[in-house]
Amino acid sequence: MGLWAAGAACGQWEAPEPPPGTLVVAKLKYGGGGDWYVNPTSLANLHAALREAGLPAARLRDDVVADVASADDLFRYPILHMSGHGNVRFSEEELARLRRYLERGGFLHVDDNYGLDEAWRRECGRLFPDRPLVELPADHELYHIYYDFPAGLPKIHEHHGGPARGYGVFYEGRMVIFYSYNTDLGDGWEDADVHNDPPAKREAALQMGVNIVLYALTH
Repeated sequence: MGLWAAGAACGQWEAPEPPPGTLVVAKLKYGGGGDWYVNPTSLANLHAALREAGLPAARLRDDVVADVASADDLFRYPILHMSGHGNVRFSEEELARLRRYLERGGFLHVDDNYGLDEAWRRECGRLFPDRPLVELPADHELYHIYYDFPAGLPKIHEHHGGPARGYGVFYEGRMVIFYSYNTDLGDGWEDADVHNDPPAKREAALQMGVNIVLYALTH
């Protein structure tokens, strides 16, 4: 059972600010020098897309931030979103806290905003040394749970060239981390005038975001 479904019954995961019972995807703040604060309009637009799909997502203008250094922050939210271009480095205490959050039902979506990949793979290996990143096949349920993506993860921005790739980390049979690489969904979620993406690209990015959240809430 996803963390949101489990937490709703006991109140453990209610956010302090949007009204209780509303869904919040929080932006993960991390150390190491990377720009964790990128894409300032993306999560508000993702929440709007979630509401359009019938989910009780909060109405946001600004990001809700969860600091990996704070247990009080992490354990308020069922889903965390992490992005950036540069380095990320977790302390041992932060690794233990984030792993505990994920093992207890939390979900982390990591979206490479071009330049995060090397640092993220290193830290992911420290986070779950016994649980490698596994590339998801195009027929995985995450790509079809609400909107249908027959070819798997959509390609939004060019970055390295080649196809977009989606990876999962699984703990006791449940995907606890989804890593979207070589696509940049978060840029596609931003306001239309930020990157001037074609409408079809923005729609695909937001629909994929809905799939990720819905999958996290139901597994």
